[in-house]
Amino acid sequence: MARPNRRLARYTPYVDGPDPLAPPVDLAEALDAIGEDVMAGSSPERAMREFLRRGGRDRAGLDELARRVAQRRNELTQRNNLDGTLQQVKELLDRAVLAERKQLARDVDMDEGDRALAQLQLDNLPSSPAAAVNELNGYDWRSSEARQEFDKIKDLLGREVLDQRFAGMKQALENATDADRAALSEMLADLNGLLDARKHNQDTQEQFDDFMAKHGEYFPEQPVTLDELLDALAQRAAAAQRMRNSMTREQREELDALAQQAFGSSDLMDELGQLDDNLRALRPGEDWGGSESMDGENGLGLGDGTGVFQDLADLDALAEQLAQSYQGSQLDDVDLEKLARQLGSDAAVDARTLQRLEKALRESGTMRRGSDGQLSLTPKAMRQLGKALLRAVADSVSGRTGGHDVRRSGAAGEPSGAARQWAFGDTEPWDVSRTITNALARGGGQGSVKITVDDVEIQETEARTQACVALLVDTSFSMAMEGRWVPMKRTALALHTLVTTRFRGDDLQLIGFGRAAKVMQIEELVALDEKWEKGTNLHHALLLANRHFRKHPNAQPVLLIVTDGEPTSHLESDGEVFFDYPPNPLTIALAVRELDGSARLGARTTFFRLGDDPGLARFVDAMAKRAGGTVVTPESDDLGAAVIDSYLSSRRSGAFGGWGRDDEW
Repeated sequence: MARPNRRLARYTPYVDGPDPLAPPVDLAEALDAIGEDVMAGSSPERAMREFLRRGGRDRAGLDELARRVAQRRNELTQRNNLDGTLQQVKELLDRAVLAERKQLARDVDMDEGDRALAQLQLDNLPSSPAAAVNELNGYDWRSSEARQEFDKIKDLLGREVLDQRFAGMKQALENATDADRAALSEMLADLNGLLDARKHNQDTQEQFDDFMAKHGEYFPEQPVTLDELLDALAQRAAAAQRMRNSMTREQREELDALAQQAFGSSDLMDELGQLDDNLRALRPGEDWGGSESMDGENGLGLGDGTGVFQDLADLDALAEQLAQSYQGSQLDDVDLEKLARQLGSDAAVDARTLQRLEKALRESGTMRRGSDGQLSLTPKAMRQLGKALLRAVADSVSGRTGGHDVRRSGAAGEPSGAARQWAFGDTEPWDVSRTITNALARGGGQGSVKITVDDVEIQETEARTQACVALLVDTSFSMAMEGRWVPMKRTALALHTLVTTRFRGDDLQLIGFGRAAKVMQIEELVALDEKWEKGTNLHHALLLANRHFRKHPNAQPVLLIVTDGEPTSHLESDGEVFFDYPPNPLTIALAVRELDGSARLGARTTFFRLGDDPGLARFVDAMAKRAGGTVVTPESDDLGAAVIDSYLSSRRSGAFGGWGRDDEW
């Protein structure tokens, strides 16, 4: 019976772009946190950055990753010192001398004069390891063990100085033969020749490929271009130089003298010196001049120490990337490979999640980056924030008025008999027969019916009488100084959400007034940073409100004014702003004139007075009496509920032409 042909499957990490099987990131937590910070006065950009810094419930943020990077750096500098190679040389030298002394003591056939001369030479060795090694170069060793230990010194030095330039060379060349050393010398000569060609712009890809085919075993990372090889070699050589810069003068002198004896020849150091010169010339942008204070207990050899200095460079780069403090910074700048190498795979997963989160926020339609590079909330995000805020306000209003929330829209009345295609925000009932007919027509009348959004039609209803609403919010410095900035923004967003989702027949305009007034979109107002400019220009705000009312002559004007100060500025005929404190009589007169204009247009006016200033109270009471309006004095935290309640109370009382009912919201 023939054996079935079985194919072996091999599973490896997915590396070609984002993992298609990775679970989607949870945007809900991010949006809640960002929305909370925005409502607390942060700009969307700052709120987004703050969430990325804090992280989520189950993921570290940028601050935690940066803390771990700093901790790792401190561990490396406080645990290690740079005496490792010198200590190893001293240990090998001590073992060689001790073995030789033992041999001299037990060699009974040795001439006493020769014994005394050898002991005298050993007793008077210089304290400097380099000088001692140099003096013993011509010594006639009697002990084979001592000679082996002494020969290890030169072998160790050769492998260490090579390991400084080529990671892993110390282990690879252990017990190297003369043939191994000859092959290494040939590689260095060929490498320097290739770099010389690059310096004169004469290198080719073919030359590099030939070099790698011949010497590729020395480069396990397998670079595919000369630039990749240059980058790797220059980074390690620069780390070796920073390590040298961090040594004391005595340490440098000792190691320089010892290095000349590496492998028993100075040829190696000549080739490496030429290599360093070539790398400095070709990669001058590397950090060749830095240094570190290393005073721990763990001695580092030249190769291991160079690796530590490369780690320190990686950690410094990661710290800058995680800080996101440079212009144009973005989370995609974080090098996940370096992060995994330094802090482990869990840290890289956390950083990758933050990158995916930022990208998902932009692509989900809730966050977007403008032409200025700043993040902002999209209308979709504003609706989500507004609905959450409106629910909180509704609970407060319900507790005060006994009202309740039902799924009905105040934008429409009785069905008119006509139908139209559904659009986002429509709450009218479906025209079921037309919707199904559309689905059947699209599907060709065959098989099961699958309804898509494009198939849906709704029943048109008769439009009810509209209201033309102007919400004037004070944006002067006193609002920020007294902690009223956030309640003002919450109020505007809550009313905007209510009107645009439940009473879409009304037309709401938001007007912010500080030293001057401005019509603002809800996204602009919510993202508005605290302003510290003096001036309360109610005159300009009322001018804009009356212009809004005149554009809707058939709608009921509704004027809602939130302020904590008397008018102190007005708009002059030439468009310039006049400011004076205490309030100038002309400023008051112009504000009164525009309020009279609102009253002539039939506006129903409500003032929301914040604070206990007696002058403000007298002014607001007089203005409300003149306009036939009312005054509400809420606490800052209750401002949103007060404005919403006033708006709904007018509907329930029939003030807008008898078109409101208690169950419409």
